[in-house]
Amino acid sequence: MQIKKHLLFLTVLLVFCTSAAFAQAPAPQNELAKYIQENYTKREVMIPMRDGVKLFTAIYEPKDKAQKYPILLNRTPYTVAPYGADKFKGSLGPSALYAREGYIFAYQDVRGKTMSGGEFMDVRPDIDNKTPKDIDESTDAYDTIDWLVKNVANNNGRVGTYGISYPGFYTSAGSIDSHPALKACSPQAPIGDWFKGDDMHHNGALFLAQNYSFFRFFGQYRPTPNFDFSHLKDWNGRDTEDGYDYFRSLGGLRETADSYEKGLGVRIKFWDDMMAHPTYDEYWKARNILPKLKNIKCATMTVGGWYDNEDLYGALQTYQHIERQNPGIFNVLVVGPWDHGGWSRNDGDWLGTAYFGEKTGKYYRENLELPFFNHFLKDKGDISRLKEVNLFDTGAHQWKAFDEYNPTNGTDTALYLTANGGLTFSTDALKAAGGYDEYVSDPLKPVPYTQKVTLNYPRDFMTEDQRFVAGRPDMLVYQTEPLPDDVTVAGDIKPYLFVSSSGTDADFVVKLIDVFPDEYDFPETGNKLPNGEPERIKPPENSAWTVFQPGGYQMLLRGEPMPARFRNSFEKPEPLSANQPAKLEYTMPGIAHTFKKGHRIMIQIQSTWFPLVARNPQKFMPNYKQATAADFQKATNRIYHGGKTGSMIVLPIMKK
Repeated sequence: MQIKKHLLFLTVLLVFCTSAAFAQAPAPQNELAKYIQENYTKREVMIPMRDGVKLFTAIYEPKDKAQKYPILLNRTPYTVAPYGADKFKGSLGPSALYAREGYIFAYQDVRGKTMSGGEFMDVRPDIDNKTPKDIDESTDAYDTIDWLVKNVANNNGRVGTYGISYPGFYTSAGSIDSHPALKACSPQAPIGDWFKGDDMHHNGALFLAQNYSFFRFFGQYRPTPNFDFSHLKDWNGRDTEDGYDYFRSLGGLRETADSYEKGLGVRIKFWDDMMAHPTYDEYWKARNILPKLKNIKCATMTVGGWYDNEDLYGALQTYQHIERQNPGIFNVLVVGPWDHGGWSRNDGDWLGTAYFGEKTGKYYRENLELPFFNHFLKDKGDISRLKEVNLFDTGAHQWKAFDEYNPTNGTDTALYLTANGGLTFSTDALKAAGGYDEYVSDPLKPVPYTQKVTLNYPRDFMTEDQRFVAGRPDMLVYQTEPLPDDVTVAGDIKPYLFVSSSGTDADFVVKLIDVFPDEYDFPETGNKLPNGEPERIKPPENSAWTVFQPGGYQMLLRGEPMPARFRNSFEKPEPLSANQPAKLEYTMPGIAHTFKKGHRIMIQIQSTWFPLVARNPQKFMPNYKQATAADFQKATNRIYHGGKTGSMIVLPIMKK
C-alpha cells in the first residue's frame, strides 16, 4: 500500500474525529436515517452577514407543526454535507437522541469554507467590532442566529449552539456578546490557545503527528466555493506503515514544511505562518480566544475528555475563563474518561486498555447533555445531576461533583524525586545531599510515544501501558513504594524541576503514571469459563491491543512537554547555560484520579516524545522551527534531586 493511501486515511480520520458534523454517536442505524427523512424537511439557504458575505446553511425542520421548536446551530469549518435539499444526514444534533426529541437543526459552513462565501482565517481573532461592517466569529454567529429566529417558521425564539474541537471554538466564540435568542451553548473540546495548550503546540512545543496530515487537507487555499482538491498531487513517499520512521526521515521542521510543496505542489499557508512564529508573539496572542470570552449571557456547558491530547487545555481553560469573566451565569464543566470527541460517539467504558467500570459516554449523552439543552431550550429536562464541575475519577471509576475546578478542598502536595529512582511525599527528601540523574538524548533516535507501528494517530495512546519504554536509557523513571492508602488527585499538575543540559536547549517531557499491582486483573463478569476459572472483562475486540497483561500495567494519565527555552517567558526564549542547573516549572492539564491502595505513582522524564512532539535540535536557535536535520545534536540532560536543587511534582490531593 502506498503511503499516500495511509495519509489520506489519516486525513479522513482526523476530519472524522474533529468535525462536529461527524463526531457524534456511532454510525446511525437505518431506522434513524429513515425516521429523519420521514419526519423532517430540509432546505439550503445563504444567510447574509453584516458585511454582505453570505454563509451556506442547511436547515432541517420537523414536519409536525403542532408545537414550536428551538433551533440547534452547528457552525463548522469542515463540511455540512450531504449537499442537496433531498440529501439528508443520518443523525441530527449532538447525538442520535435529538432527532426524535424534536428540534430545528441548522448546520453552517463557516466563512470561507466549502459552500460559504468570504475568506477563511484560522482561529479568526475576536475584535472590538468598532464599525458596523467589522466581522469576526461572534458577529457571524450573531447574524446567523438573528436571521434564523426571524426567517425559520415555527421556532420558539430560543437557540442553542454546540460543536466539538474546531466547531467547539466557533461555539465559544459565538457566545461572546451573546444574541438575546442564544439561550444555551456547549463548547466541547474547544480550541482555547493554539500556542500554550491546544492542537498545534503544548507550551510552545509543536505537536507534529496530529497536525501534519491534517493540514494537507485543511490548509489548502480554496479559490472558489466547493473547490475540488482531488486533482492535486499527493506525497511521493516510500512504502511504509511506520509513522515513527516516516516522520524521522523528513528531517527537521524546515524540511518537514518543504515536504508539502515537494509532494502536493503547493505551500500550506498556515503551516508556513506557524513556522514563522516560533514564540508567543502577537500572531498567537490574537488567536487566544480565552481573554475574549466576555458578555456571555447564555447557559454554558463546556465538555472535555481526560484523554483528549488535542483540546483538554481548551476545555479546562474555557470553563475557567467564562466563570471568571461572566459572573452569575449558568456555567458548568463536564470532563470524562474520553478521547477527542469520544463522549459523543463511544460507550466510554473502555479506552485502549483502560477500563472505567461504566458506560460513561452513554451516561453523559442521556443524563447531562440532552437534559441541558432540553431544560434551557424547552423548559423540560432534569438537570439535577449536572453540578458546577462534573469530573469522572478515572481511578475510582465514579463521577464526582465539585464547586470549582482545582477544588479548594484539595491540597497541593509535593512528590519529591530521590536518588535511585525514588518518589516520596516525605520532606526528608529535601534534607538529602543534592545529586542528579542523567541520560543522553539523541534527536536521531527519539523516544516513541506509542508502541503501535502506524501512520495513524492512535488516540488511545493516552492510556497506553508505558512498560514499552520504561527500560530505555534515554529517559528516567521514578516511583513510590506501594501506597498504604488511596490517594485522590483532582486538578492541575505542577512540575518543579531543576534541569541542565550539555546543549543550550532541550525539551523535558513529564509523564504521570498509575502503576497497577503485579497481581491485578480485570474485574470478574460473574460467569465461569469452561475450566472453572472466573471470566474476566476484557478490552473490546476492536481495541487493537491483541496482547496485554493487566498485572503491572503502567497506565499513562498525563504527559506534557516543556521546552527549556520558554522556562522564563513564552515571548522571550532564553538559552540554557551548558551544564548549569536551571529551574523549570510549568502547569500540566489536570486529572481526577484515585491511585488505589497498593498501586504506585510513577513519573517518567524524557526529552523526546516522537513523532507526537517535533524534535528539539537541542541547541538554542532564534527559530527552532527552521532547524534542519543537520542542526540536531546529542545532549546529556540531567534532573536534579535533593538539597537546594531538589525536583518535585506538585499534585492537588483531596482531603479525606
